[in-house]
Amino acid sequence: MKTEKELLERDAKRDIGKELLTAVRQMKTGQGRVVYPTVATARATLGLSQAQFAAMMGVSLRTLQEWEQGRRKPSGAAQTLLAVAIRHPKVLRELAPI
Repeated sequence: MKTEKELLERDAKRDIGKELLTAVRQMKTGQGRVVYPTVATARATLGLSQAQFAAMMGVSLRTLQEWEQGRRKPSGAAQTLLAVAIRHPKVLRELAPI
């Protein structure tokens, strides 16, 4: 976690206006993509491929891809399971071995 001083120094170097304009241009051209960080983080924590992680979560590969690309949001139960995957990956592996 960064200190207040580190955050202020980082923010002083940013051009927020330029970042926002770039993001808007990307959205208009369809280049921008929202990644649901919890899904990507959970999968990375376990070191699994999309297919392996989808099987472990009990969802289709397509559903997992939709979550990671931000086109769909995981249900409440899936979000809870993702939190377990991040905080306690060994437990998830024991409960849902692939």
